[in-house]
Amino acid sequence: MARGLTNRQIAGRLTISEHTVKFHAGAVLGKLNARSRAEAVARAIGLGWILV
Repeated sequence: MARGLTNRQIAGRLTISEHTVKFHAGAVLGKLNARSRAEAVARAIGLGWILV
């Protein structure tokens, strides 16, 4: 998500289904109380979960 990849690209890199990516992305947004992927990434950076 932090690299701006699509669900399809993430699924391909992890060799999982696109549906699984959507499920987990939704879970991440929910846990971070974010309304978008960009907001989720920003919050994760703020929490130190992603190093830049």
